[in-house]
Amino acid sequence: MSSSRAQPLTIEREEGPTKGSYFALVEGHRAEMTYARAAAMIIIDHTGVPDALRGRGVGKALVQRAVEDARAEKRSIIPLCPFAKGLFERHPEWQDVLKG
Repeated sequence: MSSSRAQPLTIEREEGPTKGSYFALVEGHRAEMTYARAAAMIIIDHTGVPDALRGRGVGKALVQRAVEDARAEKRSIIPLCPFAKGLFERHPEWQDVLKG
């Protein structure tokens, strides 16, 4: 039996003293965005989405969650990861957290 409604995406966050990640488990696959912390900024260094989840907005959702958390925590973001960097270029509404 299948449902016509997509399940809401649950994004988890793990953070240590200098590094962290956001991840989502979807249908047994793990998508992840990793970052390093330095002072009041996070440096997004990798976004990985399994082929089975590509094109479903999972990677964007991970980066968007980081943007939301950065705003709430008064942090800025440096997107070194090409995927995240591309998203920042396409989302001018995220520029407030972008470290220039």
